[in-house]
Amino acid sequence: MAGMESNRRQFLQCGSGPFLMSLAGREGYFPPADAAGGWRVAGDANQVRKVAGMDEERLEQAFRYTATTSQHGGLAVVRNGWLVYERYFGRAARDVTPNMYSVGKAVTSLCCGILLDEQRGRIPKGLEQEVFTEAYLPEAFPLGDARQAGIKLGHLLTMTSGLREGTSGIVRGELVKLEPLAPGPRLDQDQSALRMPMWTAPGGGYSYTSQGVHVASMVLRRVAGMELQAYVEQKLARPMGFGGWGYAMETAGGRLAHTPGGSGVALRATDALRLGYLVLREGRWGRQQLVPAEYLRQCRQPSPYNPHSPYSLQFEVNADGHVFGAPRDAFFKSGAGGFCLYAVPSLDLVVYKMASVRRRGEAPYDLGFGEHQGKAEESRDNWTPAPADQFHDGTIDGDAGTRRTLEMVIAAIH
Repeated sequence: MAGMESNRRQFLQCGSGPFLMSLAGREGYFPPADAAGGWRVAGDANQVRKVAGMDEERLEQAFRYTATTSQHGGLAVVRNGWLVYERYFGRAARDVTPNMYSVGKAVTSLCCGILLDEQRGRIPKGLEQEVFTEAYLPEAFPLGDARQAGIKLGHLLTMTSGLREGTSGIVRGELVKLEPLAPGPRLDQDQSALRMPMWTAPGGGYSYTSQGVHVASMVLRRVAGMELQAYVEQKLARPMGFGGWGYAMETAGGRLAHTPGGSGVALRATDALRLGYLVLREGRWGRQQLVPAEYLRQCRQPSPYNPHSPYSLQFEVNADGHVFGAPRDAFFKSGAGGFCLYAVPSLDLVVYKMASVRRRGEAPYDLGFGEHQGKAEESRDNWTPAPADQFHDGTIDGDAGTRRTLEMVIAAIH
């Protein structure tokens, strides 16, 4: 038994190296757009085992677990460049385009990586660049807090800017409770982000904030001279052959004036897998280097800008092994309600967990950017999570669900 456990640990740390190395040309495969044929698909359990070394019944178990974590959703798995599993429940389907919430933060980060490479002359310090200046954020002046002058782009992209919107922070691994924010004046989209109060000096602690990532997207908007959505279309969506996609722009307060940098991207499931595959391949798509490889390497490992928690440039990283059943090179980005996009380089694995959010006043589940023509399954329209799993607003603990899903998919690998 001790020997078996040792082998298991070695597998989780290193991946199934000999098996993967024997797959000639696996890194040379990139799927065409769905309109041109799409992903190569493993058609049955035998082929799933042959091309991916995975057990289909174990994948079914992972799917059944996923279906307990949200009202609508699905699970899609790519290994060694093969789409080996794809199944949905509720109103989900391949072509629907739900708001993926904070998964959009990863898209913002990738675009910032592209910008830093293309606009080196205008952002000479890279991630070290202080951004609360007249050149990047003239809308921020006069500064609401003198400490904002020390916020670097790297701080914004690792949640260590000192800006806050929640009631907790982390300092060197220790949880810090923060007082709830007092109601403030209603501000427009950009000013709401720029005027968020600070709870610590830049770099002094981690606190999750969508507003801080939106500030990073404001810097991109000014330097690139275009909206974030247009930048994504030009740099990522068009080269990778996305189908219909967009951003959730309608809110309870009306239509947003700018692309939200901190949330709201809406992708078809197989295009979400393309995004994960791009990340897995260190920013390469066919013969094009869409995102700098060095930036992707920084995304998948702990960041010097965040010594407080396992969160890099908008990706949760497993270098500390906190997701026990996953290799330490696994990294992923989750979104409200249980959405998550995962990449595990050592296993040549991409996983997309589609989910949903049950909140009053939210936009429809399918934002209408896709080409979905199927019949929605209405049987889950009254679904609710188990009481033990619910937060006060009826949603569930998405973090636990996303981590457990990854462990179960990995357990399907022989």
